[in-house]
Amino acid sequence: MNPRHPAVTRRARHPCEYCRAPEKISNSAFEIEHIEPVSRGGTDASSNLALACPCCNGHKSDATTGWDDVTAAEVPLFNPRTDRWDEHFAFEVDTGNIYGLTPSGRATVGRLCMNDPLPLAARLLWVELGIYP
Repeated sequence: MNPRHPAVTRRARHPCEYCRAPEKISNSAFEIEHIEPVSRGGTDASSNLALACPCCNGHKSDATTGWDDVTAAEVPLFNPRTDRWDEHFAFEVDTGNIYGLTPSGRATVGRLCMNDPLPLAARLLWVELGIYP
């Protein structure tokens, strides 16, 4: 396990900092994600680390931007250290969808494939179980 996992998890309060998936129902620890990838000059500083579920981390990879269809522009992805989740995203309980409210939010939903069938089905189950959002 990443030695930074306990501190990053405590700060995040255990959900994925992108899609808010609950780590407590996972059969393994979530990943410590570099917001600004090391391959692009990012560091291991706490301010550059986020807790991410395997789905979000895998789709984000080393990306720092995504496409916003509304503005037709490449924009920075949501940054859990500097951005507030509820300013960039909305969650619809009935459908399980996460919607981007800003260019950054929309680009992040798209880049991280937050509403693909598997994460969507999981969110609906988590809602039914009372553990999401």
